[in-house]
Amino acid sequence: MKRRIASWENGHSTPDDFYGPLLCEAFAASAAELGLSHGELKDAALLDAAYPASPDDAIRTVGQLWRADLNQYDPLLTAEPSEPAWSEASLRWLVAPEPGIPRPRTEGVRVGLGDVAAIKTTADMFAQLDDQFGGDHARHSVIQYLNNDVAPLLRGRYTEQVGRALFSTVAEATLLAGWMSYDACHHGLAQRYFLQALRLAQDANDRRLAGSILSAMSHQATFLGRYTQAATLARAALMGISPVATPTLRAQFHAMEARALARTGDVAACEAALSAATKALESRNNEDEPEWISYFDEAELAAEAAHCFRDVNSARRAVAHAENAMSGSHVRSDFFATMVLADAHLRAGDVEEACRVALDALDLGEQLKSARCASYLAEFTQSLSQVRSAVADDFRGQAAEHRLWQMANGLSGP
Repeated sequence: MKRRIASWENGHSTPDDFYGPLLCEAFAASAAELGLSHGELKDAALLDAAYPASPDDAIRTVGQLWRADLNQYDPLLTAEPSEPAWSEASLRWLVAPEPGIPRPRTEGVRVGLGDVAAIKTTADMFAQLDDQFGGDHARHSVIQYLNNDVAPLLRGRYTEQVGRALFSTVAEATLLAGWMSYDACHHGLAQRYFLQALRLAQDANDRRLAGSILSAMSHQATFLGRYTQAATLARAALMGISPVATPTLRAQFHAMEARALARTGDVAACEAALSAATKALESRNNEDEPEWISYFDEAELAAEAAHCFRDVNSARRAVAHAENAMSGSHVRSDFFATMVLADAHLRAGDVEEACRVALDALDLGEQLKSARCASYLAEFTQSLSQVRSAVADDFRGQAAEHRLWQMANGLSGP
């Protein structure tokens, strides 16, 4: 950073579209007063949750997002999600013409399939860390890798075949960045990553991945309380990949629809969506499924069903499904399932079992750095606050030593 400031002071370079607005704010001066060109100040565009108009727009915008995120640009980290952006993105993807590829370039690094494979392998490694330790554990490292190593490849020279593979792989990596940002509860930033990932998947002609990105948007929308929008996004995912859908993808999208419908209180529609998800999953053939959806199995579907039945106040059914939702291999997913089980026991009036299970969840989640996990615990804590018993008091005393409990109660940072 010192070298960058020295370069500005010596006139060897000028602040870019990330640092320019910060300097204007710090000095309470306009761009003109600081001698900065207006073309370099694009923070408004950076914060706009818009679907890119072209492949080149996607490359430029996602690069700006990575750079600003890496430099902890606070207006971006604290940005709110835009509900109209979900509708615009899903509609534009559904009616999009033939996918394009950026115009041929004569400059930049030459990109081959080996480079694409390296991105895929690296992103898979980060995905494992995310699953085991939570989105806040390695999120900064993911963005650093994307900004430093992947951005130059997007701006490089490649054939159409390599370009499609590159866009698909970078879309998947950007989807991971979105999930990690969502898990850290940077919701506006997560939405922007999802939007860029969707555009990259569109231009890669990877409709299965694009549908999965819409499903991620649906998941986030449900978490944020936009239930009608969440159901619409899940249905758009189902419709958009219909010609190339696989059973597991259909099951996952139906499950997302069910999660949203449960929150609206439409029990019949929720159960119909869950039934469709179960039927689809029963017909899957793992050899025909994308590798990145392999995690969605019977345990994952049971966890989704447990969420649904908890939300429609069918506590006993929620307990039954949650007990079948432990995968043993996905730490964060097992934490969520365990917390849903605890919440379901509490709603069924079994306070002692609810507290015992919640303590199990805290032990399971001790290594997780996840604001979303803390929010599950906070919801349970709020429900437990209505209970006056020695069991609840004892639970609170034991839970107070756990990091996630402290996060949930505002006693420590992530």
